[in-house]
Amino acid sequence: MVPPAPATVLDISASAGGGPTVLRILLGAQLRRLREAKGISRDDAGYAIRASDSKISRLELGRVSFRERDVADLLTLYGVQDEEERAKALSLARRASRNGWWHRYNDVLPKWFENYIGLEEAASRIRSYEVQFVPGLLQTEAYARAVTLLGHSAAPAEEIERRVEMRMQRQGLLTGEDAPQVWTVVDEAAMRRPLGGRTVMREQLARLIELSEAPGVTVQVVPFARGGHAAAGGPFSILRFAEPDLPDIVYLEQLTSALYLDKRDDVERYLAVMDQLCVEAEPVSATADVLTAIRNEL
Repeated sequence: MVPPAPATVLDISASAGGGPTVLRILLGAQLRRLREAKGISRDDAGYAIRASDSKISRLELGRVSFRERDVADLLTLYGVQDEEERAKALSLARRASRNGWWHRYNDVLPKWFENYIGLEEAASRIRSYEVQFVPGLLQTEAYARAVTLLGHSAAPAEEIERRVEMRMQRQGLLTGEDAPQVWTVVDEAAMRRPLGGRTVMREQLARLIELSEAPGVTVQVVPFARGGHAAAGGPFSILRFAEPDLPDIVYLEQLTSALYLDKRDDVERYLAVMDQLCVEAEPVSATADVLTAIRNEL
C-alpha cells in the first residue's frame, strides 16, 4: 500500500504579491483545501482555535487577518508537520497581516471598499463599465474632487482633500512595475455630464484622450445612438489575477456597501456582458475622435 502524501502548503509565500488582501485570500484558500482534504468540518476547525465556524469561513475567504497562533494550530490539526512547510505558511500569515498603504486613510475609507483597493493593487487585468462617472483610476484631481463632493457635500474640506488624495494614490498602480491592463467601457452620458463645470470636464476628457493612446489602458464609449445595451443593471468591474489560485472577481459597488462575486456562473455572466459591451461600444480606434468631439461641444 502506498502511504498517503503528507499535507503540504503550496509555495505561494515567495511569489505572491499584491499586498495583504491577496495574501489573505491565497492563504485562506490553501487552509480550506487542507481542511477539506482531511474531512474536517468548519465547526471542528473553529474549536481548535477557540473560535466559531463563521470565523473559519471568514479566514478561508481572506476577509480577516490571521493570527500566527491560529495558523499554527490549524496546520497541526490538518496534519502539516514538516517544519519548512509550517514556516512557509507562518511567514505568509505575517505578510498577510501587514497594513497596506491605504491603511493610513482608514478615517475616510469604508471597510467594504478597503478590500477592493487591495484586490485592485494585485490585479493583472481590470475591466469595468461605468454609466455615471469616469472610472476612478482615470480621473483627474479636479474631477475626482467634484465626484467626492457629490457624495460628501457636508464633509469638511480636509476630509474631501484626503478622499481625493487617496484616489490619486490609487492611480499610482497604472505606472508601476507590474501595472495592470485596464480596459474600461463608459457610457456617453458620463462623458457629457460636466461635473465640476465645463473647464474641469474638458480637462478630464483631455486626460482620457491621452490615456486612451497610452499602452496598457483601453477606453471605449457606448454612444447614445446605441439605445439599450447589455449592461442594463449598472456599473461593475471584473478583476483578473496572475496568481492561478485567485479566481476572477466581479465588484459591484452600492451606496453604502459592495458585493464581491467569485462564483464561476456569476463571473461568466458578467464576462459575457463585458464582451458584448465592447462590441456595442464605439471601436477602440475611434475613441480619441469621439472624446475630442464631445470635448469640443462643451
